[in-house]
Amino acid sequence: MGKYMIKTDDIRKMSPEERLRKLNELREELMKLRLKAEMGTLDNPGAIRAIRKTIARILTVMREEELKRQREGGRGR
Repeated sequence: MGKYMIKTDDIRKMSPEERLRKLNELREELMKLRLKAEMGTLDNPGAIRAIRKTIARILTVMREEELKRQREGGRGR
C-alpha cells in the first residue's frame, strides 16, 4: 500500500505536468486493481483505497492552485 501514497508536500513540489502524469498513472492502476478485485485475484485490497486518496490529494492541490491563480489574476481590476 505504501507505494501508492504520496504526501501532500511532495505533490505540491511537483510541476503541473508531473501531477497530470501521476494522476493518469494512478487512475490507470486503479482500473487494473478494480478489475482484479472483480475477478477475485486482488492481493492487497487496501491499495485501492490508497490510490483513491492519493488521486484526491492531487486533485485538491490542483484545485487550490487554480483558485490561487484566479485570485491573483483578479486583483488588477
